[in-house]
This record gives sequence, C-alpha cells and structure tokens, in this order.
Amino acid sequence: MSGSARPTSRDVARAAGVSQATVSLVLGGKWQGRVSERTAGTVREAAGRLGYRPNLAARSLRLGHTRTALLVVPALTHEYFARVYAGAAGVAEEHGFGVVLYPSPEGVGPARDPFGSARAAIDGVIASSMAADALTGIGGGLPLVMLDSDPADPGPPTVNLAVADGIRQITRHLVALGHRRITHLAADVDSWTFRVRAEAFRAALAGVGGARPGAERCALAIDAARDAAVRALTGPGPRPTALLCDGDVLAAGACKAARALGLRVPADLSVSGFDDLSLATALDPELTTVRLPAEAVGAAGMRALLARLGAAPARDAGERVVELPVELVVRSSTGPCGG
Repeated sequence: MSGSARPTSRDVARAAGVSQATVSLVLGGKWQGRVSERTAGTVREAAGRLGYRPNLAARSLRLGHTRTALLVVPALTHEYFARVYAGAAGVAEEHGFGVVLYPSPEGVGPARDPFGSARAAIDGVIASSMAADALTGIGGGLPLVMLDSDPADPGPPTVNLAVADGIRQITRHLVALGHRRITHLAADVDSWTFRVRAEAFRAALAGVGGARPGAERCALAIDAARDAAVRALTGPGPRPTALLCDGDVLAAGACKAARALGLRVPADLSVSGFDDLSLATALDPELTTVRLPAEAVGAAGMRALLARLGAAPARDAGERVVELPVELVVRSSTGPCGG
C-alpha cells in the first residue's frame, strides 16, 4: 500500500488476518454473536494502526441510516457538558458512530431542529439536563435517551446522577462541622436536576435540631451568584455560616461575595460547590464539592442509544432508568462553624 493511499477495508482484513466480511461486521458494530471478542479486538487494532476510517457517507446510502447521534445540551460554555460529550463520543467511535453536539438555543428547551429534517441526518438523540417534551421539535419518533432528567414513567431511557444523594452528602458534612444556619445558593433554572437539589436540601435539614435553612436563587453565572450571596449574607437575621451552592461556578461567586464583605473562607463562612470542575482547585481555598462522573454519564447514554438502534448488545441498554453515584470531595473551603 502506498504511503499516501487511503487504507481500505481490504488492507485492514489483510493486516488482521481475517476476511473483509469480518472487518465489515466489526467496524459496523454488528459482530456480537458472530465474531469473537479477541478477533474484534484484532480488527480494531489493525484499523487503528492503519488509520482506517470507513466511508460513512457511502455506508449511509447503502444501509439507510447515518450512524450519527445528536447530543443536545443546554450550553457549550460549561465544562460538564464537554465531558459528557467526550464520554459519549468515545463509546460512539468504538461502534463506528459519530456524535454531533448541539446547544439548545433556549437552554433547557424547547429545542429546535438544527437540520430542518433531523430524521434524514441522524439516527437518534441524547439530551442532557432537559425535559423530554422539549425535544419534540427534533425528529419526532427518533430513538431518544435522556441524561440528568426527570425519570418519570413512562418515558425514554434515562441516565441520571444521584444528585439528591450529593446534596445530602454535602449537607451532612456541613452539619457535622457544626453548621446550622445554611443557605442554599440555588440555580434559578426550571429543570428536574435543580428541583431535586432544592428538595433534597430541605429534607436533609428537616430533622436537624436548631437548623435554620435559607435559600437564595440566582442565574448560573459568577456575578449573579456573587450578588445573591451578598443578599444572603447581609439580609435580616443571623448571618448564614455556610453557603451550599448548586454548582462550582456559583460557589466562585459566593467566595467573591465573602471577600468583598471581609469574611474569611472557611473561618467565617464555609462554601461548597457541586460538579468538581477544574475551577474547584483553581480557587483559593480549594473548593469542597461533589464530583459528577460526566464522562460516565455520556458513555452510558451512548450505550443505551446504541442498544435502542440495534448497534450494540441489548444488555447495554440496562434498566430504563440508570442512576450513577456521585462523590463528596472535601477540600479547604469548608471548616468548623465559628459561631
């Protein structure tokens, strides 16, 4: 093969010591039950070494589908959604699929069809942190998988994070440090994930003696969070000793508010976040937060969609609702209550 020639499936078959039919089955994601895992691995290794890429356009015309999934997210500017995309794209690539990332112009919905006719351009949809009915404008009837969304039955397969447990973990951590005046800096976004967080916060403090929970809502932006934190810290009554924030971005705003008011974190005010973005360790002090397995969410969502499309084993679909655990990461922005 010439160094400049594009490798073909025949080249891959020769390198792997198998037939072209076997190469087609493996790279087309149809090998399960027909080809051994060892042989499939050999074919993928040979294809990767040769730099082989299937002609997806020709395959789409031949098979009547595009081998492309659409991932709809509320925003492209948030690190979490970039990590979700990375997880989904990694699994998709293993099965010869591509992923198109699309930010809904309306945030949590309703989302408009970015193609004019999504059914002609994509095979299925994965939507993160949105409501299923917000996707009605995109290729009605296409296979759909939801991420971090209301798992109410009936509905499409859903991959969720244990966000309620994450809030409980943070609340218990703050209570164990002696905090009772805890204010929830809540994202002013009407979506399932943020409603669940608010409910979990109230429930976690319901049985704590002397607890004085508060709440202040704001947009998902540092400046908005700073202003909301100032309101919470300067309002009537005893000042909160801890701010539990719906995201690391909001926590960054809370830290700015504390600094502006002459309060030390954590000596005078404990601050916690949610996400464990890169920002969490860029702050000083570093942020106590909840780590969300964003890549795992994207990967699980893509596996569920591939199973619906028949491009992966049905066992990969799992339960209709999958919940992935989250992890409290304690750093130096939280400390014992000072009063």
